[in-house]
Amino acid sequence: MADPMPAGLASAGTGPAPPRLRLKLIGPMDAWSVTSERVLPRVRKTRALLAILALAAPRPVQRQRLAGLLWSTRDREQARASLRQALHELTLALAPCGDAILHANRDQVWADADALWVDAHEVARAGPGGSAALDLYDAPLLEDLDGLDPAMDAWLAEERRQLRDRARGLGERLLEGAHTPEAQVEAARRLLAIDEAHEAAWRSLMRAHAARGERRQALEAYEACRAALARQLRAQPSAETAALADTIRGSEERAAPGAIPLPVAPPRRSAARGARLGTAPLQTLGSVAEEHLSLGLAEEITTALSRFRWIAVVSSASLARFIGPNTDPLLLRSALDLDFLLTGSVQATGERVRVTLRLLDLHAAGEVVWAQRFDREAANLLTLQDEIAAAVVAQIDPEILLIEAKRAAARPPVDPSAYELVLRAIPAIYRLEHGAFLEAGQLLTQAIAREPDNAAAHAWFAYWHVFLVGQGWAEDQEAALSRAGTHAEKAILLDPSDARAFAIAGHVRSFLHHRLDEAIRLHERALSLNPNLPMAWVFSGVAHAYRGDHAEALQRITRYRRLSPMDPHAFLFDTALMIPHLLLGEHEQVVALGMQVTEMNPGLSAAWKPYLAALGHLGRKAEAAEALLRLLAIEPGFTIRRFLATAPFAREADRQHYAEGLRLAGVPEG
Repeated sequence: MADPMPAGLASAGTGPAPPRLRLKLIGPMDAWSVTSERVLPRVRKTRALLAILALAAPRPVQRQRLAGLLWSTRDREQARASLRQALHELTLALAPCGDAILHANRDQVWADADALWVDAHEVARAGPGGSAALDLYDAPLLEDLDGLDPAMDAWLAEERRQLRDRARGLGERLLEGAHTPEAQVEAARRLLAIDEAHEAAWRSLMRAHAARGERRQALEAYEACRAALARQLRAQPSAETAALADTIRGSEERAAPGAIPLPVAPPRRSAARGARLGTAPLQTLGSVAEEHLSLGLAEEITTALSRFRWIAVVSSASLARFIGPNTDPLLLRSALDLDFLLTGSVQATGERVRVTLRLLDLHAAGEVVWAQRFDREAANLLTLQDEIAAAVVAQIDPEILLIEAKRAAARPPVDPSAYELVLRAIPAIYRLEHGAFLEAGQLLTQAIAREPDNAAAHAWFAYWHVFLVGQGWAEDQEAALSRAGTHAEKAILLDPSDARAFAIAGHVRSFLHHRLDEAIRLHERALSLNPNLPMAWVFSGVAHAYRGDHAEALQRITRYRRLSPMDPHAFLFDTALMIPHLLLGEHEQVVALGMQVTEMNPGLSAAWKPYLAALGHLGRKAEAAEALLRLLAIEPGFTIRRFLATAPFAREADRQHYAEGLRLAGVPEG
């Protein structure tokens, strides 16, 4: 029988306020406040206590039950004393979240469900269209809390089973609702990631490949099914599955007796999800030492790429069995459903190492869309691996994003997925042409309507609102500020592991809402999730510049240049670099940057403003007059008064220095 609800529980935490504590319980446990301050308790049993209460919320848990789960080998009084101590530690750890999240009486303890966002709850209550929630289920529940207590281990095994069953049920519903071969391949793979012994999913995958003319892949799926069943259940495929394989095999033999055919033209994979990239084993051109470096570097690149949430990465170890000296890369597109392939070689000459890497677009006949050569000293191979991997992933992420966006824009606009709608919006955001920019907002609105739990759609819509306000295009600025905050918060709640979402949320907090300490914490979270994301370094630097830490700001913003010197969004990132230079009085450097940035993208109003201020301080009136005309064409209502009303700078001296430069450049007072 369920425990009775304690008095007052029904009213605890009710109201429209957003969750104040985000809990990641799938995989290793983690916890953050709404301002992204990490609040995970230090002691593992205290963490387990929080997890138990969060999973039970809003139902109360008996104190006796809690003590029995975590201290089952102690006598009753010792266990209750340990529970009191753990509750005290937990209360202290959660203090940054604001008002009390935990409540207790003499017999029971419970958590305020309205104050919590829990990834496991999102999976458990996802509806038939909950594909975004299913993305959260990528590891066992609380995988770092085994071995705390025999009773806890038994409880954890049951909770894991229940969550796995719910995720499997959701995956099965997604597969049932997939009506095209492309969607069936995608859904079957997602279900098999949850339960690799799910024979019905293997059959769906085989049928979908066969329907697309990919008989070889269908038979490979059958062999993988046999291996999974033997490994997991010590069983053989059912008669139904074996008969399906025989039918496909017979069809293949009739199509080309004595040979294994390949698809004439690899079909387009489902556009519902992110790009799929394979990291091929790097070719070694020399010694055994180079072979070790080759393996280590490929693994390091795979690990770094996996931090980009929208890219699915197939490791070099997985690709090794498909690749030989003369393998056609295009075969990998059909065999592993790849969009891109990263290949390369490693060569040592004396004390130097040369690494050459190429990114191939498998949708464009293996065209090389990015290439780079790295020549480094061979003194410290681990440092070399880290440095090269960081640069590679920082540079190819925006390249892939732009290619995918162009591909999405070229497809017929028939029933586009949320992912495709987001991709179509991104180039229009960066072009900053007024009409196309507003259309991008409509695309993002459609993406969220189609998939309300799509974290990336909310993040990019928050980013769109940053430009809407920054360009002076918002008809209702207060409403735009509010919507930016709402979508940014939604993005990080939906995917607490998306570094880009945290970077955008931090920029919203700093640039639009002027809450600099909160912004810096969000940026630190973004950098801890993905230290190779140039956007995170730039926006983190901007927040420090707003706070007056100009030397730190320069160090952070220039980090993006070391990671991605040819970044396609350099016009935006170099605009950020102008701010600390201006406030340090380095006006010549600002002018040099301003000339470059406004040539790259003359539509960015944020670039003209520090450029104008620097020209004003230098007394270059003719150039300032021309620049002012360009700015007012973008943002007709810009004045000194508007600037001072919206400037996010914490130091009055910085605000006045910037404003005085604009004044000297001829900007109207307003």
